[in-house]
Amino acid sequence: MKDELLKTLYQTYSREIYLYLYSLCGQTAMSEDLMQETFLKALLSLRESHTNMRAWLYTVARNLYLNEAKRREKEISSEDFDLEADMLSSDILSDLMDREETKWLLQAMLSLSPRKREILQMQYFGGLSQGEIARILSLTPANVRVLAMRAKKEIKEFWEEHGYDVS
Repeated sequence: MKDELLKTLYQTYSREIYLYLYSLCGQTAMSEDLMQETFLKALLSLRESHTNMRAWLYTVARNLYLNEAKRREKEISSEDFDLEADMLSSDILSDLMDREETKWLLQAMLSLSPRKREILQMQYFGGLSQGEIARILSLTPANVRVLAMRAKKEIKEFWEEHGYDVS
């Protein structure tokens, strides 16, 4: 891969990939490491002729996260790791949670299943199409559409249960 193309990819997508990874693991250092590894893999194996480099980067980042999570799961018992508490206490999210709506959105997102949360993160924060998400997650576009719709419904119900006006 040409150096210029890699620089362009990094400048364009590094923050987006970092935020996606952070949304999965809630850890700054791990997100940074996985993001760097994602771009290392791009340097080593991504062809310039690839049709959707952005989706490829998401796929690689997701696979690296899943591999790391499996490795860490063997090392750390699930009782010792509380993702929600880690995410809520982190500095990067405290800036985003200044507004009340963002706090409610974060709490509602954390109440979703990991698959639904990941779909919404890719769709709204990553700007990926449902087709791209389907390819990354090995689902059908119809399945992604249904899961996204159910996730949005669950968020609305969460807000209503907690007295937040969603009109």
